[in-house]
Amino acid sequence: MDTAPQPLPQPAACSSPPAPERPLRLKVVGLLKSSSFHIAKSTAESLKTTYPSKFEDPVIVPLQEFAWDQYLQKKKRELKGEVWEYSSYVMCFLNEQLLGGVLDLQRWAQKVWDVVDMKPLALYEALALDYSTKFLRDTKHDFVFLDIGIGSFPIGRLIFELYCDTCPKTCKNFHTLCTGKAGFSQRGIRLHYKGSIFHRVVQNGWIQGGDIVAGKGNDGESIYGPTFEDENFSIPHNKRGVLGMVNKGRHSNGSQFYITLQATPYLDRKYVAFGQLIEGTEGLKQLELVPTENERPIETCSITDSGDLYA
Repeated sequence: MDTAPQPLPQPAACSSPPAPERPLRLKVVGLLKSSSFHIAKSTAESLKTTYPSKFEDPVIVPLQEFAWDQYLQKKKRELKGEVWEYSSYVMCFLNEQLLGGVLDLQRWAQKVWDVVDMKPLALYEALALDYSTKFLRDTKHDFVFLDIGIGSFPIGRLIFELYCDTCPKTCKNFHTLCTGKAGFSQRGIRLHYKGSIFHRVVQNGWIQGGDIVAGKGNDGESIYGPTFEDENFSIPHNKRGVLGMVNKGRHSNGSQFYITLQATPYLDRKYVAFGQLIEGTEGLKQLELVPTENERPIETCSITDSGDLYA
């Protein structure tokens, strides 16, 4: 009996080479004045330097104090219980997933990649100070402060960034009213925010101050005369802490100003915004919570001092 024909051997199937591993992506978001942020930044950069093919360039996001607080509140809402008690000044993400604070990043870097940071804390504290100062100066913006008191108690300092490249005339008015360098107006009004009050608190809207005449909220004066024109409406009222000029209609800016307590888009193209609160999270919260009657604070909310941050 003939043997059955044997099947011809089949050529081996071509195997595809394994897909290359995607580099890891580290993101560091934190308070730029904090040494923890700079330690995390250095660790992320060291991982990239040591393993250039394993990591993308790290994404570094430095934030001012007020912006960091707003970012943290947003992340608490997004991540819920995972960060509800979060106390670090930096958040580290691996491929968009929260890794944790600076210690979590350092432990992961040592355990998985054998990367250890031996630099002293004092170095990072000095770095944080230098970095913060340079960061502000590089903006080419002006920075001013208002020291705030409620009743007889000081509650802290509000620091504002003024967008003098966008609204130079409006910023010069506010800056000069903070320093008091313009002296007195023609009608004898002292052109200085020091000693004036916040006369209005609009819940979920804004706080208002700057009536340097009598503090009633119906007067004020600019360094250019009683009023000056609307410069432009380039800055949107899209978040908490926006600084803008109060007016009584078009082209009637004086010395009164407001600080938004949330996004207020209905103010866009009606009021000139020209700055942003960058420090003073707790101070703004305390002003916001002052008891009022017909939107007027029951306790006196005063500006005890004001000036140029770097004078």
